[in-house]
Amino acid sequence: MFAEPFMQRAFLAALFLAPLCSLLGVFVTARRMAFFSDTVSHAALAGVALGFWLGFGNPTLPLILVSCLIAVAVYWLKENTELLTDTIMALLLSGSVAFGIILLTALKGKQGEIQRYLFGDVLAIGPSEVWLSAILFFVVGSGTFVFLNGLSLITLEQEMAHVCGIPVRALNYAFVIVLTLAVTLTLRLLGIILVTSLLVIPPAAARSLSRNLRQQIVLSICFGLVAGIGGIALSYQLDMPSGPVIVLTSIVLFAGSIAASKLSKTTVPVSP
Repeated sequence: MFAEPFMQRAFLAALFLAPLCSLLGVFVTARRMAFFSDTVSHAALAGVALGFWLGFGNPTLPLILVSCLIAVAVYWLKENTELLTDTIMALLLSGSVAFGIILLTALKGKQGEIQRYLFGDVLAIGPSEVWLSAILFFVVGSGTFVFLNGLSLITLEQEMAHVCGIPVRALNYAFVIVLTLAVTLTLRLLGIILVTSLLVIPPAAARSLSRNLRQQIVLSICFGLVAGIGGIALSYQLDMPSGPVIVLTSIVLFAGSIAASKLSKTTVPVSP
């Protein structure tokens, strides 16, 4: 298993992307942005279709550009209109998916590639995507811990962050762009349909066992890493699609964390 080059790339991609999504997911869930990541991932369908329609052999660049455009549009419309955030995201999600479907009808011979982006195909990840994942992981990971206090305060209370002199608007836009990059790169790991799960399930599992934000971050990264690496290894042994197996592995970890949390609360310490 580990001797195969495609499996080595798959494990490396999971090693970088699963902890990255789990780290960002802590802030995504705390800020109730799960629907935002779902909007960005579905908007990626339009980017994939546009890339193939323009003749790109690898549609990663147009995919990222379209997803970032949708992500920025969400925040711009939120700041400049009276529309509610969920209304804006529903509008952009449905519009981008409709645009992508129209483009897909004009494509011939690309249905297999489209399926890979819809449902994930981690075994098809190339060296360039592994390098992009590694760079994003180290840059975002280091940046998150440098600005952890600011991000935490913005997540909990934006008005207080303004008072403390934290550049709230700049950090919000930076977080949105970084989240979009992580989502678009993770599409090959899980697919458009399942990518949000890696942003939501590990942080949810970690929250059951955490007493503070830092504990949740560490546990979420650990859960994401186990789900990513373990899911790929298990899918190889069972000859099943990697994306769904990774998600189901995350679900098992979530169920285990809930059980462990309930057990620790009901356990009565024995006095000496």
